[in-house]
Amino acid sequence: MDPIDYKILEILKKNAREKASNISKEIHLSVSSVIERIHHMEKEGIIQGYTTLINENSLGNDLTALIEVRLEHPQYTEDFVSFVNQIPYVVSCYYLTGNFDYLIKINCRCSKHLEQLHQIIKNHPGVDNTCTHFVLKTTKNIYHVLPKDSA
Repeated sequence: MDPIDYKILEILKKNAREKASNISKEIHLSVSSVIERIHHMEKEGIIQGYTTLINENSLGNDLTALIEVRLEHPQYTEDFVSFVNQIPYVVSCYYLTGNFDYLIKINCRCSKHLEQLHQIIKNHPGVDNTCTHFVLKTTKNIYHVLPKDSA
């Protein structure tokens, strides 16, 4: 990764559908070099995929919640991760250090819907404890690429 690769990533972060020709003009590199660099970053797993950012509220998912989950024992980890990955309203799940093992981000319709999802999660085998937080307002929600020399 060099500064040019980081510039390409910053452009793709803003618009994953940006044409290579537009990127080449912005970074002063040939179109074929831009395409080659993008393919290389895909092959190396630096670019893992392209996605669409969706306004969840426009789909009726007006509530975002974070649920901390503690498992009874590490033996439940594999099953729990598989279970969480099957719940469509779970948008992310993080394995943690500290008092809880996982932090799950959920986007759902309303508090009643969250209650249903919470019951499903807390009653799953191996779940020892949960703590739920309602998100009042999202102040930052981006994926960010930092050059190596950034701190």
